[in-house]
Amino acid sequence: MNLHQLLLTSSIWPESALRDWHGIEITGITSDSRNVKPGDLFIAISGFQQDGHQYIEAAIKAGAAAVAGEKVLQEALPVPYIQLEDGRKQMALLGIAFYGMPQKKHKMVGITGTNGKTTTAFMIKHILETAGLSCSLFGSIANYINGKWYRASNTTPDSLQLQELLYRSDDEYVVMEVSSHGISQHRVEGVEFDYALFTNLDQDHLDYHHTMEEYFAVKSKLFQQLSLSGKAFINTDSIWGGKLAENLRSEGKELYTFGENMGNDLRLSEWKTSKFPAAILNETENRGHFIQLAVPGLHNIYNAGLAFLTLKKMGIEERVISEALMKFPGVPGRNEVYKEDSQPTLMVDYAHTSEALYHCLKTAKECGAEKVYHVFGFRGGRDESKRGEMIKLSSDLSDGYVLTQDDLNGLPEHEILYELEKLQTAFGNEKGRIISDRTMAIQYMFMHASPGDWIVVTGKGAEPYQQAFELPAASDGETISYLQRTAAAQAKKAE
Repeated sequence: MNLHQLLLTSSIWPESALRDWHGIEITGITSDSRNVKPGDLFIAISGFQQDGHQYIEAAIKAGAAAVAGEKVLQEALPVPYIQLEDGRKQMALLGIAFYGMPQKKHKMVGITGTNGKTTTAFMIKHILETAGLSCSLFGSIANYINGKWYRASNTTPDSLQLQELLYRSDDEYVVMEVSSHGISQHRVEGVEFDYALFTNLDQDHLDYHHTMEEYFAVKSKLFQQLSLSGKAFINTDSIWGGKLAENLRSEGKELYTFGENMGNDLRLSEWKTSKFPAAILNETENRGHFIQLAVPGLHNIYNAGLAFLTLKKMGIEERVISEALMKFPGVPGRNEVYKEDSQPTLMVDYAHTSEALYHCLKTAKECGAEKVYHVFGFRGGRDESKRGEMIKLSSDLSDGYVLTQDDLNGLPEHEILYELEKLQTAFGNEKGRIISDRTMAIQYMFMHASPGDWIVVTGKGAEPYQQAFELPAASDGETISYLQRTAAAQAKKAE
């Protein structure tokens, strides 16, 4: 595509544009100078850690045919420079124009909320594929297109990566986790959704959004990107879900709700939680659906209920949905259970809010744990306002807990440890202790727990460690597998 046409198609047309830009062909588009290839348009964005304008010279040396940026440059460039008024927003529009509005090939499903986005997304993908439909998935664990998995760097891809993935995907459906950061940073700018889901809202990211009202307002923006025939699906069993449903009704959006209360389009009327939870979902007093899951926890019943309602309105048969949910294998790092004979059971989860911790610890108890132990920490530079409540909850619900490292994110280790000590003093109790090394913290609990006990390890899920620790492992799952193998070998040697 030539530069002139790209700017016209994306509705970006600066007064300084020259007619000879007709002859400049743009063969790629990127905001990462390390990925620039000859013929690319390089977009310089002022980031939160680095300023892309510092890499303009490097991008031109790598062959960039043109540069777009947010700043007024003091010196002319040897290639065209397009000054942007709103860099992130206009970068998204340039991506849409370059890749030819690729979302039109797909039915778009967006899922937002604090907890449950990943599991609900995987459930919907699993059900669609069970029904014989192809489905891409973009989320925090990985991106999946055309039957292959690719590593994900963010919960919601940046706008250029998103448009490239949509362009490359030949799948009929695209299911996306849409984070509040993704919305506020215009990563999904210009995308119209056929279906939008709201799981819940819990205190999180207030280092970024400052207040719950602002956090809610950002999440709500997803539903302003519904297509003209788009449908909204809301879990109303929270103040924020009820408020969102009320707002969308007043705007005339097509809306379907799920929750315990009468008046919901699909009502959670009965349930049991255990290793294999089950529930009855009622559409009316005389019409209900029975579902059973292979993944534990009331929170997963809620994820399944919202997925059931959505898939039913998509036109998938109820029998297919129920059978698919029964066979849903779960998600890596989400309530992922590790169990070996004569050893304590361990569960790994990404939980990083009070509500998510509550469900993890409660699920372990409901699955028959004699005692529940907990290992967790906090990420450097992230929302500090939720930490005290999380420690208080763990000290109340667990039989013992260890505070340990999560990702340092550039902060010195001693600062994190000092913070943990202050939090333990202010909000913890005698059941808690601090062990800096994450692998040794898990090992400590493993060595002190009995075979009938559960150890819940939260915060990282399937994510790799950012730091090196004592045991030879790169994730919580690898740490647990190492401890289980070692214990099994020692038991066999003792026989």
